[in-house]
Amino acid sequence: MKEFGKQYPTIAVIDRIAFIGNYLPRQCGIATFTTDLCEAIAAECSDTTCIALPVNDIEAGYDYPSRVRFELTEKDIDSYRRAADFLNINNVDLVSLQHEYGIWGGRAGSHILALLRELRMPIVTTLHTILQNPDPDQRRVLEEVAALSDRLVVMSERGAQFLQQVYQVMAEKIDVIPHGIPDVPFVDPSFHKDLFGVEGKLVLLSFGLLSPNKGIENVIAALPAIVDRYPNLVYIILSVTHPHVIQQKGETYRLSLEWLAQEKGVEGHVIFYNRFVSTEELVEFIGAADIYITPYLNAAQIVSGTLAYTLGAGKAVISTPYWYAEEMLAEGRGALVPFRDPAVLAGQVIDLLDNEAKRHAMRKRAYLFGRAMIWPQVARRYMESFERARAERRHFIPPGFTAKALDNRPAELPPLKLDHLHHMTDETGMLQHALFTVPNYREGYTTDDNARALMVSALLEALGSGEALELTSRYLAFVWYAFNAEAGRFRNFMDYNRRWIEESGSDDSHGRALWALGTLLGRSNTPALHSMAGRLFEQALPTILDTTSPRAWAFALIGIHEYLQRFAGDRRAGQVREELAGRLLRLYQSHRSDEWRWFEPGLTYCNAALPHALLVCGQSIPNTAMTEAGLESLNWLSTLQRSHTGHFVPIGSNGFYERGGERARFDQQPVEAQAMVSACLAAYRLSGDKRWQKEARRAFDWFLGRNDLNLPIYDPTTGGCRDGLHPDRPNENQGAESTLAFLHALLELRLAEDTILPLKEVPSQ
Repeated sequence: MKEFGKQYPTIAVIDRIAFIGNYLPRQCGIATFTTDLCEAIAAECSDTTCIALPVNDIEAGYDYPSRVRFELTEKDIDSYRRAADFLNINNVDLVSLQHEYGIWGGRAGSHILALLRELRMPIVTTLHTILQNPDPDQRRVLEEVAALSDRLVVMSERGAQFLQQVYQVMAEKIDVIPHGIPDVPFVDPSFHKDLFGVEGKLVLLSFGLLSPNKGIENVIAALPAIVDRYPNLVYIILSVTHPHVIQQKGETYRLSLEWLAQEKGVEGHVIFYNRFVSTEELVEFIGAADIYITPYLNAAQIVSGTLAYTLGAGKAVISTPYWYAEEMLAEGRGALVPFRDPAVLAGQVIDLLDNEAKRHAMRKRAYLFGRAMIWPQVARRYMESFERARAERRHFIPPGFTAKALDNRPAELPPLKLDHLHHMTDETGMLQHALFTVPNYREGYTTDDNARALMVSALLEALGSGEALELTSRYLAFVWYAFNAEAGRFRNFMDYNRRWIEESGSDDSHGRALWALGTLLGRSNTPALHSMAGRLFEQALPTILDTTSPRAWAFALIGIHEYLQRFAGDRRAGQVREELAGRLLRLYQSHRSDEWRWFEPGLTYCNAALPHALLVCGQSIPNTAMTEAGLESLNWLSTLQRSHTGHFVPIGSNGFYERGGERARFDQQPVEAQAMVSACLAAYRLSGDKRWQKEARRAFDWFLGRNDLNLPIYDPTTGGCRDGLHPDRPNENQGAESTLAFLHALLELRLAEDTILPLKEVPSQ
């Protein structure tokens, strides 16, 4: 690890530094830290220009100060690439990144990799979370962030140990710099108490964004014993509820704390300040506290800004033994109590209040320790790290920027345009057909199309679209209404007057409905939808075993796979998966030959769904024979559907392709391209073989005009998709199936841009 004070080659002044992370007035700890670090360095280094690039979690963004020069959109991966271009062309000398998994889009925050991979300048990353037991996505993201960064800053010795032991980062690349804090005088708590109307009282304090993992209920549960000894005591909870908690659960946790205080009879001793305060106000609150308490519930917390602030202000601190607290409060700088133990907590508070000399000695040790943490000191240490990063980059890496060839940079995807989707959706659901771009009321609706639309809306939610919930509710309502509980089957065709034309739909529509419900249950984070979709999935699942269509089995298997990603313990779903997957595998084995590596004696429609289903089942059951059959059949199909010039040519619907017969070249259908995109992405996720990425893109490019006629099937003016490719022209009607096929493929590719590199492909450190 870096020894500060060691001399490195002299370099030019760092003229421009860009700080990437959340930024005030967004209400979160990372925003406060990024803002404070940026301002501290700007104050210490008057010759350096500091700019900020925050990430927005809401569409409207925030009322940022002038230092903010570019705003990222959390769920939009293209905004990260645009940010990289902005930094590269604006002569930024160094990037200071604040890394926390939850603030970036993508799986485990993987969108940030799209930005880091394109930067030309040195990167110094401050790690706010370092997990001892990361899941595979979290591990791979952090390992690539570490590989792309010139230096890594951690705020504790334990964090440095984890980087070396868990993530194999070299010690020489790590700088330990404490969390910055305001420089405040060592004052008696009584000095500020009159500001809050608590003069003459003993004050306990907790602050920070409120969420259930903060353990505030344990302090309230400890209060009866404390106030029995000290009736003039109050507990101030300076906590606005975390914005993401508000979105998902409202004020349930805060209300539960209020009810608990009433139940314990201490409501007269608890004060809630439900707002996000400025640093100046926070310093005054801290100053008024006799004892500060962090009762967090989880040991795996590598840093805490609230603890750093109060320690550096010379407060007597009681904390549960999470990692950062164990390190900061060692050597008598604070007291540790067990997790979830109100009785021990009460005893520790009483002990400190009973022993004034002990409490003040603790305060003094904390204050002196915190002198190295004040922002001017921390800013200087960051500048040392920045200067070393730049010196090492210049010493070891030739200057300049190497342009990336097409095969090393992701091809740009069309922007997401939902105009035609909305145009084809009315208050009932998704209409089936269109005459050119005009909805064709005469043809009514189908469950098939509304199930496809439900999948698209679930993928939209995964990408953070604000329109997803309204669309999902509408399509889910249609699928719910389509279910005939007596038959255990979904109806399929409905006329424009909302009359069902049949009591039981096709096998394929049943399988596709299960696919849609499984996708919604596996991917949506909207609890209000889960109960309804879960009940319907459970009721409809058994009937799939009575069907005879291999494609219905495949559709259902893909949906079951999505469902089991979240509800892995559902034995019934697992049993259905094994039965259907076994049927598909036996079909393949009975029809396969060296010349015909397929499941049936003919190729018809949605062909790639069959290997897709075996791939996901082979991976998750697990079953090697299924995986091998899925890869072999998909490889055969991809070769068969490739022209001599290299573009995608799906099996035509005008006759399909019987074994030993003549293959139909036309009419080519959009669902074939979508099925191929989905299957190839599944193969890539399973194997890590990049050729499957290329195959997925080859199939998608069919929509954009890389096809037999060199004509686009996708219509960028409407956001719709033409209904297919005839021998001489595209079908100009833009119906539901084709438009949803395009959107499904586009959304899957956008989500796949989050795909984390397999470990063997992460750049070396």
